[in-house]
Amino acid sequence: MTVSSTLRDAAFRWIADDPDPDSRAELQDVLANALGGVPGRAEELADRMAGPLEFGTAGLRGPVRAGPNGMNVAVVVRTTAGVAAWLTAHGHAGGTVVVGRDARHGSAAFAEAAAEVLTAAGFAVKTLPEPLPTPLVPYAVKRLGAVAGIQITASHNPPADNGYKLYDGTGAQIVPPSDGEIERAIAAAPAAVSVPRSPGAETLDPREGYLTEVAALPRGTARDVRIAATALHGVGAETLRAAFARAGFTDVHLVAEQSTPDPDFPTVAFPNPEEPGATDLLLALASTVDADLAVALDPDADRCALGVREHDGTWRMLRGDETGVLLGAHVLSTVDLSVTPDPLVATTIVSSSMLGEVAKARGARYAETLTGFKWLVRAGEGLVFAYEEALGLCVNPSFVRDKDGIAAAVLAAGLAATLKAEGGSIPAVLDELSRRHGVHLTDQVSLRVTDLAVRGRIMARLRAEPPSSLAGVPVTMEDLLPDADVLRLTGEGLRVVIRPSGTEPKLKAYLQSARPPSSELAASREAAAARLTALRADVEGLLS
Repeated sequence: MTVSSTLRDAAFRWIADDPDPDSRAELQDVLANALGGVPGRAEELADRMAGPLEFGTAGLRGPVRAGPNGMNVAVVVRTTAGVAAWLTAHGHAGGTVVVGRDARHGSAAFAEAAAEVLTAAGFAVKTLPEPLPTPLVPYAVKRLGAVAGIQITASHNPPADNGYKLYDGTGAQIVPPSDGEIERAIAAAPAAVSVPRSPGAETLDPREGYLTEVAALPRGTARDVRIAATALHGVGAETLRAAFARAGFTDVHLVAEQSTPDPDFPTVAFPNPEEPGATDLLLALASTVDADLAVALDPDADRCALGVREHDGTWRMLRGDETGVLLGAHVLSTVDLSVTPDPLVATTIVSSSMLGEVAKARGARYAETLTGFKWLVRAGEGLVFAYEEALGLCVNPSFVRDKDGIAAAVLAAGLAATLKAEGGSIPAVLDELSRRHGVHLTDQVSLRVTDLAVRGRIMARLRAEPPSSLAGVPVTMEDLLPDADVLRLTGEGLRVVIRPSGTEPKLKAYLQSARPPSSELAASREAAAARLTALRADVEGLLS
């Protein structure tokens, strides 16, 4: 590939407009090597200049690198200028904005740049004092009555990435049409070097109030439980330990190798508790210390995975749907009806439908939303619990309108302690839920692509030629366009939801195989598992 004059000139303009000398030097090096014919560098230059990063309902996320198609100071400056213009246009000029960050590469510089742009634009900026869990930002927004919150984080993405997450004045992630409005405001922003920036943000530490709220979450008085936990090299370890202690759980053992923030995530191939091998050190520690519960946070601590000891003594991590139904049932069994007389629980269209059966049996309302907590926290009045299968749990919607891994961990510790005091266990509770409400087994098929257009072609093919049966069961297809690029296929006892990922270059299919309530739990699970295996094979064929 040769460098066109258009690409060369665009790179020169970006370099001239970049206020960060390190990024300028980085892109100059790529450009010089591309012009010099170094193999692969022309393609790299084209990729870096192919942006800008899309500002969606999850904000920005991408590799830390120079150029418009990456996370860097120039991109953050122009993005924040767009956010400031959007807030002003909606009558929030001069309001308070909270800015936080994780410990990833570039997070400190990006948070500082965002704060300076907002300060220069006349907003009262409150910055968190150090890298802290993401849930503290929406908590602080709601507590202060701020007009917005920004967290610099890429959550559980690979080490090379970073991101920019935006919360509105309710403490919830933005939804359309706000994302489109902000993207247009960013496009209209001046070059980064011309955007005014001023120091002067004030430091805000919301941990005391947050910990007090979290400590009140556990139901019951039992506190005798031994917990093994990991922060996966993220920012959650100290806040998690403090939350456990404030709530009365003091027998806590952290995975030492993963307790200090490290943006390179050296002990895991992928810093996501869902990924194979990510929780190996945690489960080994749980076995060594004879724990009652294992807890894994993702790097920015907004997701929580639970590990349990099975009936045969072996340890395993629960799937997100298992944890969601477990904690959802626990909340419903203990909700204070004098405070919330008509409780609502919610999950997404790709999660297990079992929570709906639990809600029906408990006389509670149930809602399914599109994927993402931006939708879940808007499910309706009286929301007491929400979850998504990707380990996102909101057990505290009254003070954090987003997923909160630390709050979920504390609630789970309370449940584990109560069960231990009664001679029960989490696996036994999961068994009983399946007997009462039916076996609901879930799985996922992901197709990773290098060319995003592949996802669109597959979705178009499926819309034009939908399958008539899956796993030997007749199915019908529902197309959720224009609301969402989602296909839902349903048949007796099975469901498949197919959608492009919003944060990764993947096409995802979410599978469910269900059986009705039965006292013969082993037989029901065997039948559901056999159908799930057949369903997975058929769906893999559909996506090939």
